[in-house]
Amino acid sequence: MKILITAPCQFTCGSFDEPKVGCYYNIEPATEGTDAQNRTWHGLLQEYWRSGCHSYNVRNYEDFRELIKLYLGAGTEMFRSFVNADGSPCPEGREDYRLKSWAHYTKRERRESIDRLIAEMIQAGVQTKKFYEILDQLEKNSMKIAG
Repeated sequence: MKILITAPCQFTCGSFDEPKVGCYYNIEPATEGTDAQNRTWHGLLQEYWRSGCHSYNVRNYEDFRELIKLYLGAGTEMFRSFVNADGSPCPEGREDYRLKSWAHYTKRERRESIDRLIAEMIQAGVQTKKFYEILDQLEKNSMKIAG
């Protein structure tokens, strides 16, 4: 959602400047993940894959991304399935699990997943220029990511 500041007000903005009258700002719900978190997560994932420093036995980037979400992300989420594993109908439904989509992560789950991914990348020895650029950007904009 985009808002226009029409009068001076008192805001709690962490370390950011107060919004200026006459300027437009994008706002995001505090409970959902931010665009900055989204860009950071995917940038880190791609750099980890490109670096070749990981030890995951995967065929391609998509498999790598799914394993990282399983091990370092929020893992799985429960849902109700009306089909059994063999494809036969299950009218009363049964509990099943699937890998949680990044789009469904809360802001906190995203922050924790990013922290775990960075820690693993450091431990794995990723030392690429792009990785350090992402870390520098995180440090400069820590309030946007940490939320």
